[in-house]
Amino acid sequence: MAVSDPHDHAARQPELLRAQRLEVLTVSWNVVEAGIAVSAALAAGSVALLGFGIDSVVESASGAVLLWRLGAERRAVRDGAVDLAAVERLDRRAHRWVGVSLFLLAAFVAFDAVRTLIVAARPEVSFVGIGLTAVSLVVMAWLARAKRRSATRLGSRSLEADAFQTTACWWLSLFTLLGIGANALFGWWWADPLAALAFTPLLIHEGREGWRGEDCGC
Repeated sequence: MAVSDPHDHAARQPELLRAQRLEVLTVSWNVVEAGIAVSAALAAGSVALLGFGIDSVVESASGAVLLWRLGAERRAVRDGAVDLAAVERLDRRAHRWVGVSLFLLAAFVAFDAVRTLIVAARPEVSFVGIGLTAVSLVVMAWLARAKRRSATRLGSRSLEADAFQTTACWWLSLFTLLGIGANALFGWWWADPLAALAFTPLLIHEGREGWRGEDCGC
């Protein structure tokens, strides 16, 4: 991203601060969500819930990268001491690692889901998981909408890509809820691993986007 008139960029400070706060909320929520989801998944033996929880860890890392990226621009506006071209290079490199992590997660989830179906390992009902994914649907929808608005105001492709990731998290929440909910309501144990298989294409898509990287068009 090339910095033009510093006065123009100074006017961006309030929106940059707003975007940073959204990322703080994203990272904080994902850390809490990951801890609860992984613990509940291990207790219930749920493949879908485990994949959902580990994805939250990866999303926390992705959000932390963008949080750092937004902070770098704010510091550059304040004192002009940050090389934003170098920041962009590091940003793309960090997101590539996030992309690799998502590819590995997709492979793990697919393998574990197929194994669960073959051996007919029946997961227990997880009311904690049901409650968590239901709340996540609301939180992710709000965060994605707020990030899209902020990305439009800043003209930021990086933030827009992050909003897409948050939307993907909403779909992951939905698939997971459907899988563990069907197991709880109807005893359809196979719905859990099938839900995990259903969201692996989303993980691969997110991984591909992370590997490509997104330049910020601020």
